[in-house]
Amino acid sequence: MSDADATPEVEESAAPTEAPNAVSVLTYVVKQVVDNPDAVSVSTTEGRRGGLQLDVRVGDGDMGRVIGKRGRIAQSIRTVVRAAAVKDGAQVDIEFVD
Repeated sequence: MSDADATPEVEESAAPTEAPNAVSVLTYVVKQVVDNPDAVSVSTTEGRRGGLQLDVRVGDGDMGRVIGKRGRIAQSIRTVVRAAAVKDGAQVDIEFVD
């Protein structure tokens, strides 16, 4: 087989280390829900499934507002942020850290 016939193997790139659209959407939405928006912080780490994990921390007493009844607000936030992450070409997991 000649070199011209061989197809080069292309490795899939690792998960993106950043997802700026997802982080900005997450920060904005959480700040709109809480009483103390200055206490909101979002940090990024490498996720379990090769994606990006976004850890959200809020001020005292605001975690219940972010989680919502039966976790409905938290699930809605996850859905919106995952949609924003598509624009970044990333897969994200969102964790609400106490």
